[in-house]
Amino acid sequence: MTDPRVHTLDLNFQDTPGVIAAFVFDTGDGLAVVDTGPTSTLGALRDGLTGIGATLSDVRHVLLTHIHFDHAGAAGTVLNLVPQARAYVHARGAAHLSRPERLVASATQIYGDQMERLWGEMQPIDPARLTVLEGGESLRLGSLDVQALDTPGHAVHHLSFHAGEHLFVGDVGGIRLDAAQTPRAPTPPPDINLEAWRDSVHTLRALDARTLHLAHYGSHPNTPAHWDDLLRNMDTDAQRVAAGLQAGHDLDTITRTFTGDLMNDLSREHPGLPARYDFACPPWMSVQGLARYWQRRAARSGGGR
Repeated sequence: MTDPRVHTLDLNFQDTPGVIAAFVFDTGDGLAVVDTGPTSTLGALRDGLTGIGATLSDVRHVLLTHIHFDHAGAAGTVLNLVPQARAYVHARGAAHLSRPERLVASATQIYGDQMERLWGEMQPIDPARLTVLEGGESLRLGSLDVQALDTPGHAVHHLSFHAGEHLFVGDVGGIRLDAAQTPRAPTPPPDINLEAWRDSVHTLRALDARTLHLAHYGSHPNTPAHWDDLLRNMDTDAQRVAAGLQAGHDLDTITRTFTGDLMNDLSREHPGLPARYDFACPPWMSVQGLARYWQRRAARSGGGR
């Protein structure tokens, strides 16, 4: 088997369709799930599997693009419910899956008493049930070859997976909620790195794949325009934050200006996009990540942008 049939499961995050997707395909040795989503959407994951004639107990491989809650929050719960399954994760994220306390504590500082409602519990994973990857590995899952690719930029522990004509790109392929929307880079803190992100795009766009699978959201043709638009929008957003910092504005002011400009961009592409995008990728988080990127870059260079 070289080209699996891929199913997109809408996880209906916070009862909102088209925000977070999990992707499922048959390996010949049980199902592979690319990104489980958070535990708060476990019911939707179960329902999605039922819709394709499967159950959670059919899962054998959990491929994690990275360990953020919206992608990997339910991984430990799934593995605890399915003893035969194992998870595949970047080496720089593996410890957090085995001991998620610091990850949970950090997220709680942001989300406070909304943690349970938004994400649910993040259960630890026995290290013996993790396949730890650096990127560059060829995985033999049943009768299917899957390539793991190191694709940092959004996160230092970000992987992409290439299976036949399919390329699962997590967040490094951008957010694209509608075919009419040009993709945009989600840039939350703590470790946005635009240089690394551009290198990852260079790696991914050179691969022979027909379809891109984006967690936010869905499947899109793998075209040069997708990657060109992603890089252009990423640079535009980064420069907007840089301009605010250079002008001496505080983050609240930068965020208001950034949000207004972003929503104007999106409304020109489709009138329904601004509200959907604001929910899927709150602009204030992107501003914080980009501000941190520019500040760290300035510190490394000894001042200046």
